[in-house]
Amino acid sequence: MPIISMFYGIIIKIYLMDNVQHNIPHIHAVYAEYSASVAISDGEILAGKLPGKQKKLIDAWIEIHKEELMADWSLAVAGELPFKIDPLK
Repeated sequence: MPIISMFYGIIIKIYLMDNVQHNIPHIHAVYAEYSASVAISDGEILAGKLPGKQKKLIDAWIEIHKEELMADWSLAVAGELPFKIDPLK
């Protein structure tokens, strides 16, 4: 479960070979005691829960880095390590 980015206390991960449960490109976001699977395409929470402020930060970050996230998703599904992505600034 490689960490691909961290910002404002939020940890973003993409798991290797993780296309079975949700079967759509997604990331895993962790903030304090919260965690969620978030779709790359539209920011929908597929599972879990996040506070509103952190969800908005993640949505903005996804929008900025959507192409990089899709490339990382392709790598991860193939079992390869994804690249790090710049944090939200």
